[in-house]
Amino acid sequence: MLTSSSRLLRLLSLLQARRHWAGAELAERLQIHPRTLRRDIDRLRELGYPIEASSGVAGGYAFRPGQVLPPLLLDDDEALAVTIALRTAASGSVRGIEETALRAVVKLEQVMPARLRKRADALRTAITPLDSVGPVIDASLLAALAGACRDQLSVRFTYTDIRGTASERWVDPQGVVHTGDRWYLVAWDRGREDWRTFRLDRIQTPATIGAHFAPRPGPQGGDLKAFVSHSLAVSPYPTQARIVLHAPREAMAQRIPAAYGLLETIDDKRCLLQCGAHALDRLAYWLLAFDVDFEVLEPVALKEYLARAGERAARSVSPR
Repeated sequence: MLTSSSRLLRLLSLLQARRHWAGAELAERLQIHPRTLRRDIDRLRELGYPIEASSGVAGGYAFRPGQVLPPLLLDDDEALAVTIALRTAASGSVRGIEETALRAVVKLEQVMPARLRKRADALRTAITPLDSVGPVIDASLLAALAGACRDQLSVRFTYTDIRGTASERWVDPQGVVHTGDRWYLVAWDRGREDWRTFRLDRIQTPATIGAHFAPRPGPQGGDLKAFVSHSLAVSPYPTQARIVLHAPREAMAQRIPAAYGLLETIDDKRCLLQCGAHALDRLAYWLLAFDVDFEVLEPVALKEYLARAGERAARSVSPR
């Protein structure tokens, strides 16, 4: 005989498996009296599950949509399907849901039995996607780092920077951020005693999850996306620029990703762009491609480069 709690879970699983159940059939499947079934249905309703009852020859019980999403029970195959779908979504195949999908897959894999995790990993490695643009990250690494952020566990890993130099890092992870084409880990670097961003595709697997650490206030007042945007748009570049764009910030934000430049509103018709570049020519071409009037505040070298480029352009169209 099932205990009361086990019986409720079994009843919930049956109700979710089929659109409509006759009361007598449900009671027979659970091997309980119809009065006990009615009490169990009332308990599930108290927990927030929207179960409707109908009378008559075709009467019975049906699981209906409610006002909120109650907990769902998944069998092994359903859990595997959801895990693979969430990992695919977290990889960025559907724009805008990457971080939400990652939180969901971390929750699911936390309670998943070991046998199912092994099957999920086997399925993931057997799936061969078409080539995509940009670096590829390991889904297991992404899930492990997200779990370490949630549980406040330190992490050790080998990291290769933009120059190809490998180093051992020991960090206290704060969160993972998706920029649209790449994942970044924001963490307190114990060796450098400062906040750092790490591209996940440059972290060598496996990463070693360590002990619990005491939490500290995050960078940028806890706005990890702003911290990553600033790190990518300004910090890594030898050339720093400040440019007034003669267009509203809202319009330019649709054309300039946060990882490429920081935008601030000046007034209804202008905004300030802060960005960095490895070379002046690339920055100049990028600005000209916007087809928007602009004014360079700094650096002076960019002003001089644009002046020379303008003179060449004028000579190319003037009659000789």
